Amino acid sequence: MSDEHDTDRLRALEARIAAAKGQDDKDHMEEHYSQAQLAWRMVIEMVAGLGIGFGIGYGADAVLGTQPFLMVVFTLLGFAAGVKTMIASAKEAQGKVDAAAALKEPGAGAPNDGDTHG
Repeated sequence: MSDEHDTDRLRALEARIAAAKGQDDKDHMEEHYSQAQLAWRMVIEMVAGLGIGFGIGYGADAVLGTQPFLMVVFTLLGFAAGVKTMIASAKEAQGKVDAAAALKEPGAGAPNDGDTHG
């Protein structure tokens, strides 16, 4: 009987400690790693956009014989796509919008912050 009573007291104590610390209190190292992972994700998204745009442009130039024109155009388009994806990732990380809505249109699904612009 004493063991059961001690277990209940221990659980109550753990619950009080968790409440005192706060439910959303994160460990500093976990937060650091998640920020580093987000930063690397954004870098990879940008490099992937540039690389894919460059590859498509280079391939199209080789086929059509329009040497650097399409490569430059598609590299710039890849840069724009990379920036759009990075913005979507940043909004997703802030928890303001879900990933699908952010990728469809930048700013879509974000909460109304008091702006009444038409």
